[in-house]
Formats: sequence, structure tokens, C-alpha cells
Amino acid sequence: MTIKQLSIFIENKSGTLIKVLDILSKGGIQIIASTVADTQDYGIYRVLCNHPTQAFLMLREAGINVQLTDVIALSIDDEPGRAAQAVSTLSAAGVSILYMYSFLWKGKGVLILRTNPVEKAQEVITIHKMSLLTEIDFA
Repeated sequence: MTIKQLSIFIENKSGTLIKVLDILSKGGIQIIASTVADTQDYGIYRVLCNHPTQAFLMLREAGINVQLTDVIALSIDDEPGRAAQAVSTLSAAGVSILYMYSFLWKGKGVLILRTNPVEKAQEVITIHKMSLLTEIDFA
């Protein structure tokens, strides 16, 4: 099972990030976690929020270049080495991790993973009884 993440393309210039944040704020969207990956001219602002589809529509309506991306939200114990253990298990099964970020949520660690192939990652997670989070967990 995957969850929806916003992938927002923003120019690397003053004011573009605050425009996105203002739109989300005015729409009552709660950002749960976010990360920015930048290139020379543009950045990709990846956001997990409480209402991703609503946020997507608001940003699109405002002319912001945004996509909904499927990612895996894996809940792990908040202990040293748990992220390494999860990544090692996926890698040993031949799953590539395209990107990852993490945060703490309600006393647990959360790994957000974009994997290839997704189906194989989900199979490995099920076999190893890892704990997935759903969008309902973040609503």
C-alpha cells in the first residue's frame, strides 16, 4: 500500500517557496513532513500532508507545477539501526530505493521511500511483517 506525496516543482528564487506554503496554509493543509531537493534552477519540494488530493487541486488551480506521487510510508521503532535494517532488507531482495527521507511521528520513526519496483517492495514488507502507514494515519 502506498500513500500520496506532493511533488512540487519550484524555481530557485526568492518568494517561490512561500507562495506554495501560503496556499497550503490558507487551505487548511497541515504539512507533516517535507524535503527539498534542488538543482541549479529548480527544486523539488516533496510534501506529506493531511489532505494530499485537496492540496494538489489547490496548487494546480494556483498555477503551481505539482504532481501526486505514490510513496511507501514505513513505520519503524525509534531506535538506532532500525532504518538501516529496513533498507538492508529491501536492498537484499533487489529493491532499489530511488529516494528516502525520514521523520518522527507519534513516537515512531517513519521512512518515506520511493522504490523500484514498488510491487516487490510491498511484497518484501509483507513477508517481513514490516509496518506500513496509510493516509488515514496522517489525516
